Amino acid sequence: MGRVELRVKGDVFSGIFEEAGGVLRFKTYLAGEWVSADEYTRVRSPIDLSVVAEVPRLSWGQVDAALERVYRRGRWAIRDTPGWRRLELLERLAGLLERYREDLEWSLVVTAGKTRRQAAGEVDSSIIRLRRASLDARKIFGEYAPGDWDSTTAGTEAIVRREPYGVVLAVAPFNYPLFDSVAKFTYSVVAGNAVVLKPPSADPLPVLLFARLAEAAGFPAESFAVVTLPGSESDRLVSDDRVSVISFTGSSETGRRILARAGIKQFVMELGGGDPAIVLADADLELAAEGVAAGVYSYSGQRCDAVKLVLVERPVYGEFTERLVRELSKVVVGDPRSPETVMGPLIDEGAVEDMLSAVEEALRMGGRVLYGGRRLGPTLVEPTLVEVLDKQALRGMRLYREEVFAPVAVVTDFQSEEEAIEIANGRRHGLDAAIFGRDLERIRRLVRFLEFGAIYVNDMPRHGIGYYPFGGRKDSGIGREGVAYAVEHVSAYKTIVFNFKGRGVWSYAE
Repeated sequence: MGRVELRVKGDVFSGIFEEAGGVLRFKTYLAGEWVSADEYTRVRSPIDLSVVAEVPRLSWGQVDAALERVYRRGRWAIRDTPGWRRLELLERLAGLLERYREDLEWSLVVTAGKTRRQAAGEVDSSIIRLRRASLDARKIFGEYAPGDWDSTTAGTEAIVRREPYGVVLAVAPFNYPLFDSVAKFTYSVVAGNAVVLKPPSADPLPVLLFARLAEAAGFPAESFAVVTLPGSESDRLVSDDRVSVISFTGSSETGRRILARAGIKQFVMELGGGDPAIVLADADLELAAEGVAAGVYSYSGQRCDAVKLVLVERPVYGEFTERLVRELSKVVVGDPRSPETVMGPLIDEGAVEDMLSAVEEALRMGGRVLYGGRRLGPTLVEPTLVEVLDKQALRGMRLYREEVFAPVAVVTDFQSEEEAIEIANGRRHGLDAAIFGRDLERIRRLVRFLEFGAIYVNDMPRHGIGYYPFGGRKDSGIGREGVAYAVEHVSAYKTIVFNFKGRGVWSYAE
């Protein structure tokens, strides 16, 4: 389809980038200022690996100065903005996302490798998330506590309120750079926090465009900053005492690194997944095959809630795997700019190589490829299904033990509910699981024993805008994200006790 070109047409974005050597060189937003840097990081398109933009590689001095402005002035500026006004600003921002959605969508296609449909979906989800902010607000109203339920507190009463922590460091992943940034920004701002946002190095441009729209919407300038630091250089940022909350979405390995370095803070972490799907013998096999297949190939398997492990009850194993292979064979892999493409590229060449290495290991250990397994280009690969019937071998494979962030899943059979539960729970991840079947009593038993943050019945795992809370157990995270849930992790309880003893307010307390 020709050379990959990044286009930014909206007049609102003029001044935040310039053309330099055939690519767009962007500035970043630091608490009211659009700034450049001495060094720049190249942004490559996963479509053809060409350089399409450059973003500032900030020095620690620049980050430190911006963080100081956010901490000293910005956290009070947003806190002193009344709640109704914060909701009004979020609604205005949603309108700007609608107005400039073409630029946002194209930035997702070019830098994240999303199909036009996927990019449009991410922008839609971002707009909806902003407009559901009033539901978040209902969780920060607080409560009243009477004191007459204990003899030691009779004659007193308290209000228990929620208030902002101060500064939230939001770290967004490459797979949903716009939506995750918008979601973290929304619930943090609703609670009255200032936000320092670290965008993904692979595709930071949708985040920079969002920052300009937030500025245009009228958010307090010193209450928001976008720090374009490589993840490898972020240790000083996550450990800084001026940051009170870290909201992070990414791998379990990076999550552990943050926890080891951050110190005492509040955390909201959605970490690795690689979800299992359990197909019972009485399932609607057509529905199950379509759902599992989509769970494998949607956004090239680069989703925390992607299906990576398929457990099929033995009586329907053969029929189901045939149906699943048929569904995967329908997937058109190619350039995401083409309307015919269903699955676009992985984020970089290394992701493809990592997937193929894990598949090769599985084959050496006795697995066999039922579908896919071929590299179609530097960043293109077929959706892949690997069969492993030897359960002992399965447990030693990377495809089982780790989250391989690519369109690949391993399939095996099971004979009893207990076996399915043991295999599903045997991984260190516990984000989501899916169950396909009709017998509600069997499904209910599975739900009871599966150690996962969310379970989808007769559907593929999908977090969407977070209308239902999501988050993991074990190595899959801390806390919950989602509308009216994440806000609880970025707001602090404060108890104010009033003593009226001896004042004649309550006769029993005299």
